[in-house]
Amino acid sequence: MEAGRQVHCPRTWAIALALAVMVSGCQSKDGVSEALDPATVAAPAGQNGAAVAGPVQATQSLGTGPTKITMLLPLSAAGTAGENGRKMLDATKLAMTDIGNGLLTLTVEDTRGDSTLASKLAITAITTGSKAVIGPTELPAAQHIATLSGSTRPPVLALADNFAGGAGVYAVLLGEADSAAAGAAGLAAKGSKKFVLLVAAGPNAGAVEKRVANSLSIYGATLAVTVPYSAGDSGAKAVDDMGSLVEAPDAVIVASGDGSPSAILAALKSKGIPGKKISVVGTNRWLDHPMDPLFEGAYIATLDPRETGPIADRFRTTYNYPADVNVAYAYDMVALTAGIASSVGPEGFSKKILENPNGFRGSTGLFRFRADGSSERSMPFYRIEKGALKLVAKSTSGF
Repeated sequence: MEAGRQVHCPRTWAIALALAVMVSGCQSKDGVSEALDPATVAAPAGQNGAAVAGPVQATQSLGTGPTKITMLLPLSAAGTAGENGRKMLDATKLAMTDIGNGLLTLTVEDTRGDSTLASKLAITAITTGSKAVIGPTELPAAQHIATLSGSTRPPVLALADNFAGGAGVYAVLLGEADSAAAGAAGLAAKGSKKFVLLVAAGPNAGAVEKRVANSLSIYGATLAVTVPYSAGDSGAKAVDDMGSLVEAPDAVIVASGDGSPSAILAALKSKGIPGKKISVVGTNRWLDHPMDPLFEGAYIATLDPRETGPIADRFRTTYNYPADVNVAYAYDMVALTAGIASSVGPEGFSKKILENPNGFRGSTGLFRFRADGSSERSMPFYRIEKGALKLVAKSTSGF
């Protein structure tokens, strides 16, 4: 097969991921169980369309394939964490039905949302023959696993939000650093040269700055200054500091972390930014908040909802509630491990394969893992107009 070629399996409509270089053929459903044991499929939806908890098994086994995979999900956790964990389990079952059942034996462990338990379960999986671990979703657990040494440790595909990655412990979820870097690159590709980064102070600020600076350097653009700001800052001080440190930037990037960017945007607006000469770049984290009129005119690089279309339609039909990005992430990681097992076999989970520079295409778009454990995604570039995302540039077809 030609290097870099994207492989599409018509009978599973490519959601088993296009494994560039590695895949030698398409996995047909002919050799895969058509349905999971109905007894293991909990009722997934309630009147409000959210995943609801049925009886939660501490350990569940899916599939009968020769490749052993462990998945760590907060199935019985309270609140949003548990709801997301149960959505990911439904996505996992769908992916196993589509491609994984005959390739993987996938053991799902309930972390209960407890980081200590998640770490213990991960270490057990790592040391008892799992070829890869999908999860955990708990950030402290993912960070702890990344500190462990071991040259023969199987890869960990961490599902924790705001996880930066580590050697052999890969960050799956789109992080703010990646979104900010891609958004900045979108403007740099159009000729912008001088950038300012306003970033929420915290443990992720350094990662955001590094990724943005590296991304801009590819286009001959520069990050002139980074101005951290605190959660309690009204925005005025950070914007005033920016004005005193750099003259006439082409664009200002606002990485707001968990908080709303509205205060910073209000302070920028008081200075006439955005305007004819200065653009504003936001991040995917903005979209965690209600669309604010202050967002108008900003550029954002984020996941393409059209990528999840085939999965979203079938997921809703199967489980009677809508798929979200958590569903897409879980589906992709199960499909990725099944694809590697199909094309290379149980011993194929190497750094060389997982860090393939051509990347993989899944329901979250085109992505690849880097040697430092971070992920990089090819995303569409949008501009916010009249409270909606308007496409400026499509996803690139490769890296």
